[in-house]
Amino acid sequence: MTVTDSAGTAGHPGLAYDLLAAATVADPYPLLHQLQAEDPVHWSPQLHGWVLTRYADIALALKDPRLTAARMVGQLDRLPEADRRELAPLRTSVAMWMGHTNRDDHVRMQRVIKRYFTPATVEQLRPRAQAITDELIGGFADRGHCEVVTELAYPLPARVIADMLGVPTADRDLLPGWSRDISAVFGQLDLDSLRQSQRSIVEMSEYMRPILAARRAEPADDLISMLLAAQAAGQIASEDEILANCVLLLFAGHETTANLIGNGLYLLLRNPDQMALLRAEPTLLPGAIEEMLRVAGPATATTRLAVEPVELAGRSIEANQMVFLALGAGSRDPAQHADPDRFDVTRTGTRHLAFGQGTFYCLGAALARMEAQVCFGTLFERLDGLRLQADGPTWHSRSAFNRSLVTLPIEFTRIAESVE
Repeated sequence: MTVTDSAGTAGHPGLAYDLLAAATVADPYPLLHQLQAEDPVHWSPQLHGWVLTRYADIALALKDPRLTAARMVGQLDRLPEADRRELAPLRTSVAMWMGHTNRDDHVRMQRVIKRYFTPATVEQLRPRAQAITDELIGGFADRGHCEVVTELAYPLPARVIADMLGVPTADRDLLPGWSRDISAVFGQLDLDSLRQSQRSIVEMSEYMRPILAARRAEPADDLISMLLAAQAAGQIASEDEILANCVLLLFAGHETTANLIGNGLYLLLRNPDQMALLRAEPTLLPGAIEEMLRVAGPATATTRLAVEPVELAGRSIEANQMVFLALGAGSRDPAQHADPDRFDVTRTGTRHLAFGQGTFYCLGAALARMEAQVCFGTLFERLDGLRLQADGPTWHSRSAFNRSLVTLPIEFTRIAESVE
């Protein structure tokens, strides 16, 4: 089925809803709100797929087994034969990633890993997250300025994940570089980027093998030991499946938190009245983090592939058609929240889609929330007068659903430590 738009726009004549216009890429919400009101299940010729923008429709789609997240392998399989042969190690790893396998294998691996991400385990990690945060902020507090993304938002969760994976302290800063390279598999299928992703996946896997061997010989109270025990019990197929999901955990486990910290701090800097409220009443912090997730969650959208026909809100989605779930738009749905574009740290009853729903709900949600609480709480205790530097933030933008914070330079005054 082909659905076309008849009206035109300056950016792309013939399109009523231009998702690639420069103004939309810079601020997608005016157009996404228009879609919510006028065409909530919208066929986009630009994206060659359906775009869902209402909370209720997205929530249904996230739980619908006919809409699968396992599309990365299919994309790699559509490459020319010579490229497929060259990228075989990349495909082998991705095919074992939780969320990119078939539904049964996803659920099997999810049940294993979920045992580690319990609220009790996450709380046990809080002192380590606090120590890492203190170390990072201590590294720039006296300077009066820092670049948040590279000096705090990324290294904090990356070092927590490094500890969980048994990576020695001396090697912990290897992980962010590997993660940046691996993230290319979620973008456009650019051959050079995919080659670099494959190199980093192979490097990380080979780096992790001796760590797995050491834990197999002498188990510890950590994630790797738990995964090895699950393999011994027949719940994980092979060591390669463990390594593949360690690669996934590296990326997913710190990208989400890094984006939450960066986007959340940017919201506070743009809304100084809300920052003042939060500093004055620290008990608002957990709710404020939910509001950050609602207004500027780590992922603006996620994708699904229809494996069979789906009827949704009166529209017919055919098998093998792509569906873009605009999580950010759903979280700002006016049917869910009054004045949905307003950032309000006192908002209660917050409902958002930042971590997904159903079978594919983010396992690291509790960890991301805990790390964000530690990070913002410590920033407010140690630094005052937080403000953007004159040159402001920089963004990487490719579409209405692909915009990420690259740099966030800030200035501040260090709060003098009290002397007992």
